[in-house]
Amino acid sequence: MRLRQDMDTPVDPDSDTTPAVRLLAGTLVEAANRNASDLHIEPGEHDWRIRLRVDGVLHEIARPPAHLRDAFITRVKVLARMDIAERRIPQDGRLRLAAAAGRTEDYRVNSLPTLHGEKLVLRRLEALPAQLSLDALGLDPVQRDAVEAAIRAPHGLMLVTGPTGSGKTLSLYCFLQMLNAESRNVCSVEDPSEIQMAGVNQVSVREKSGLTFAVALRAFLRQDPDVIMVGEIRDEETADVAVKAAQTGHLVLSTLHTNDAPATVARLIDIGVAPYNLAAALRVVTAQRLVRRLCAACRVPVNESAAALRAAGFAEAQLDGWHPYVAKGCAACHGVGYTGRIGVHQVMPVSDATRELIVARAGTLAIAKQAQAERVGTLREAALARVRDGTTSLAEALAATEVA
Repeated sequence: MRLRQDMDTPVDPDSDTTPAVRLLAGTLVEAANRNASDLHIEPGEHDWRIRLRVDGVLHEIARPPAHLRDAFITRVKVLARMDIAERRIPQDGRLRLAAAAGRTEDYRVNSLPTLHGEKLVLRRLEALPAQLSLDALGLDPVQRDAVEAAIRAPHGLMLVTGPTGSGKTLSLYCFLQMLNAESRNVCSVEDPSEIQMAGVNQVSVREKSGLTFAVALRAFLRQDPDVIMVGEIRDEETADVAVKAAQTGHLVLSTLHTNDAPATVARLIDIGVAPYNLAAALRVVTAQRLVRRLCAACRVPVNESAAALRAAGFAEAQLDGWHPYVAKGCAACHGVGYTGRIGVHQVMPVSDATRELIVARAGTLAIAKQAQAERVGTLREAALARVRDGTTSLAEALAATEVA
């Protein structure tokens, strides 16, 4: 593998055989082999460590000799085109790994000055999988039908909610992939744009230059758009423009930070969106979490008590004829017991009855009750379905859907 600073100037680590260079090349190869999402270089008072985030969990992979730390960090900053002399303020950069068969892997790099030196985090910016589908996201047939109905609509607002790291952006790009056609003008604005998609007019927020979500959104509306994707609704201005765009003939996709789908309505009203505008624009809300998949090579069944299963949320009729699986660990999963992650979702189509509740400023509990009456399952129920089919463990499902 080769590191390169730009598309035209490859940097071959074999041409520089210093220990720090070899360590960086080996670490990036390990990150790719384990499909890590982030790589952390963390300084301590007397040593330093390298950790990889795999399937949402950090794992330490090395504590290299202390004398290599500064050379290692400098090497990363040089490749990422960061100022190696500046160690007092955070910096951002990018680097590229040229892999086999013409493949490339991009990394977003951020430095942070800490008590014992600079901490670096390298985020892998993976390309969008060519065959990604709604099924691959983990949607059940009913949920998929609800999402597809919203995607086929000529206008309206589609929202994906959940905490940071729950796969919201990937879900949005899956929807965009279905909408990306020669007959449509598709525009997106993110902070920053991490996934490149041919055919989509992608804009990255640059707040220092005055290019905010709201500014980009207003510009989009003068660009004759059919589909608009907003990376995140953060403030009243962005929310107001997005909702009004969804009312005026555009399909708008965005994300929000809420615990579940019913709470999204209250959050948008709290931000400052008028309830009557929200009721007219909103079509579907998808709340989601990611759970780790049990390693198929080493998972083992366990005799969980009926009381524990009931306490988790299983109905009495669901207790017989099966056993949950737990993680064991083997060479295939590097001893972790899990390989990869899958989404669990709550998909809430906005019905006429729900719109009436929104206009009446009904609370989250009332909207949740209406959703339940319309057979919209909860996130916990979706996670427990993954336990029952052996995809994940009970402990993983409960941890992912625990509400603070």
